[in-house]
Amino acid sequence: MRFFALAAALTLPITANAAGGNDWNPPKPSETTKTCKGKRVWDANKKRCVRPKKSSLNQQGLMDAARELAYAGRQQDAQAVLSAMPDQQDSLVLTYWGFTHRKLGNLELAQAYYDQALKRNPNNILARSYMGQGLVEQGKYGAALIQWKEIRARGGNGSWAEASLRNALETGASYSY
Repeated sequence: MRFFALAAALTLPITANAAGGNDWNPPKPSETTKTCKGKRVWDANKKRCVRPKKSSLNQQGLMDAARELAYAGRQQDAQAVLSAMPDQQDSLVLTYWGFTHRKLGNLELAQAYYDQALKRNPNNILARSYMGQGLVEQGKYGAALIQWKEIRARGGNGSWAEASLRNALETGASYSY
């Protein structure tokens, strides 16, 4: 009976828009992933690849580079960018630390970062989605379903965070961005 309730709850349509700053599309490759090797990012002002701490990128530029590198499967390079972020206690920075650690297989450390992100901002639906996707990967569907419900309760219904976790619950597959 629970299975049918779960299946019914998850059959809501996925809407095609971005919500809460979460983009429905994977990041577009920039010079950071097309040109730069290792733990470097493209600095448009310097017109070359540089170490993240020596770049002229602001917090958002660094976040975009970290997301792009993580999507490209370059988790350690993404972590080098994250370490250059001025505000290490920012909920989104903590979320991406969790994401990259999860993708590297450091599940306990990933969970600790997700927990910190949610302590800083309980309405961080992206952290809830990534954590839930990790729980699905571990076969912990009940715990993942709780996060999906939290996303919806916190206004994330129809967002990428909600839809991607719903898809993970339905298919068992998670996203890389």
